[in-house]
Amino acid sequence: MKFIPYSIHSGEENMKIDSDLLEEAIKGQSKEPVFRLYGWSPKCISLGRNQKTDFSTCGIPSVRRLTGGRALLHDNEVTYSCITPISAIPQGEKVQESYKYISKILMDFFKKLGIELDFGENKKVSTHFDYCMLISTGADVCYKGKKIIGSAQCRKSGYILQHGSILFDYDKALLERLFKEEVKGITCVHEILPELTKECFTDLLQQHFLHDMCAETYQTAE
Repeated sequence: MKFIPYSIHSGEENMKIDSDLLEEAIKGQSKEPVFRLYGWSPKCISLGRNQKTDFSTCGIPSVRRLTGGRALLHDNEVTYSCITPISAIPQGEKVQESYKYISKILMDFFKKLGIELDFGENKKVSTHFDYCMLISTGADVCYKGKKIIGSAQCRKSGYILQHGSILFDYDKALLERLFKEEVKGITCVHEILPELTKECFTDLLQQHFLHDMCAETYQTAE
């Protein structure tokens, strides 16, 4: 596995880096999965590939993702992306199974912190929800029934790009102002481990990849 350490960029830069990594993998027919960690400055709203909601007047820059889903405010979080051949994941042709396989890498890290995460339950999607974290599927990562990691995925030429937000903290009032709906059913690292700083959390997550995950290989699908 190739790991790209945490760095902070604008929304447009982050989405271009993810897109470029996907195109490089396809062009080179890479067999090696790539994990990347990143942050956002300034804070930014990312829109799903086909989302029509307009946030241009809210005062926060927005960017379009390659992946689907609803809008996300990228603020006090750590974002991850994974680019991998579909063939590198057992049952990788099944979308939900691939989501779970990639997400389990993050769940294993949280377990080291003493936090047991699980996959949420499928819930009927109400179309008025613009904020992605309010939508729950069977592949979302939750803590005690509350969503903590929201992910999205696209597939191209035999490869997967999956990226998502690991909520470290969030501004409930700002989210409700932006998305004009009550924010509930989510949680964050700060609520679970209030003594842990974001810097320490990010460092520990990087160590998980550098010292543990990069020494392992993906189980290749037969």
